[in-house]
Amino acid sequence: MAEEKRQTVRDLRRANRAALLRQLYFNGPLSRHELGRATGLSSGTVSNVTAALLADGLLREAGSVDSDGGRPRTLLRVRPESGLLIGVDVGETGVRVALFDLSLAELARAESPLTDGGRDVPPVVRHIAAGIADVLKAAGAGRDRLLGVGLGVPGIVERATPRGAVVHAQTVGWDAVPLEELLREAVDLPRAVPFLVANGARTFGQAELWFGAGRGARNAVIALIGSGVGACIVTEGVPYGGAGSAAGEWGHTTLRVGGRRCRCGARGCLEAYVGAAALLERWAEAGGPEAVGDQEAALAALLAAARAADERAAGLLAETAEYLGAGIANLVNLFNPERIVLGGWAGLSMGPHLLPAVREAAGAYALRHPAGRASIRLGRLGTEAVTVGAATLPLAAFLDTGGRAGG
Repeated sequence: MAEEKRQTVRDLRRANRAALLRQLYFNGPLSRHELGRATGLSSGTVSNVTAALLADGLLREAGSVDSDGGRPRTLLRVRPESGLLIGVDVGETGVRVALFDLSLAELARAESPLTDGGRDVPPVVRHIAAGIADVLKAAGAGRDRLLGVGLGVPGIVERATPRGAVVHAQTVGWDAVPLEELLREAVDLPRAVPFLVANGARTFGQAELWFGAGRGARNAVIALIGSGVGACIVTEGVPYGGAGSAAGEWGHTTLRVGGRRCRCGARGCLEAYVGAAALLERWAEAGGPEAVGDQEAALAALLAAARAADERAAGLLAETAEYLGAGIANLVNLFNPERIVLGGWAGLSMGPHLLPAVREAAGAYALRHPAGRASIRLGRLGTEAVTVGAATLPLAAFLDTGGRAGG
């Protein structure tokens, strides 16, 4: 019974640390008085916990503000240099690795192109390992300050396995790839540094939810449109994972029975009509140039042709906008979100051109009441949001444990 009581006290202390640290991270700088009001903790608890966080080097004083008739109140904020985070975006065209401080200011970056659509696992692992070593060296950063490595990957991530995180990415041919185990063997990092793996749409969604166009939304869908299509479903302010973290494969919802063959093997998936790879295939079928190599350049050429009044290009993009609007209408009817955010490199490239038509189509296909409550907008964090979002995985773990490295 005594051991149970000690555990409860320890949990309470950690919860108090986490509550204050999160409040300061997202809303700081704040005074101790403001922290008490925001968290509901007593002034004594706030003083004790902030003293411990200052002693641990996680906070610093950031000036002062006048109080009502008393002494000025000291402001506190999180020290960005008190920890390092690595975010990795494993895409189909390349691997991007970035090193951040706690404020998510980028300190160094390494990028490696992929020529096979990300299908061959060993080169992907080598690129990640080399990128981690490169960014740490470029920033002159010690591994002892690293709080964790977050990775955004294609496909479904199964976390609770004897081999750590396992990835099932059907569209690129990854069948139960033990990515965490492979990285542990390939990367020279202390065992205590966690590797946290999630679907790239989820990491993108968390970045936009915390810092971008999704900020402040309680119920939202944040969609990633690149070579493929995915979505992060946010319920009550938290990304939803579903059973086995498979939620969010929006691109593989059926839009047209018996329609185009999707890369996953099924027919009529949304991705087969609005994903960049499929869109460029449709452009070639319509008589446009065949996309060879750089998808981003090919999509830019398609958009330029539409702006130059090429009827085939304009018609194809109008059809794409209607398909995308219909897919969004399904999200509106299913989840009743207050906000839908479109991002990813292809989504941001096409968005300014397609957004009015997408909104019109979504309104036409969705039920009027939920459609009237939902706004559709573009992401704010640019094409590197997956990398930033990947870094939020170890950051979230750090905040949730009250700033205890490794949990």
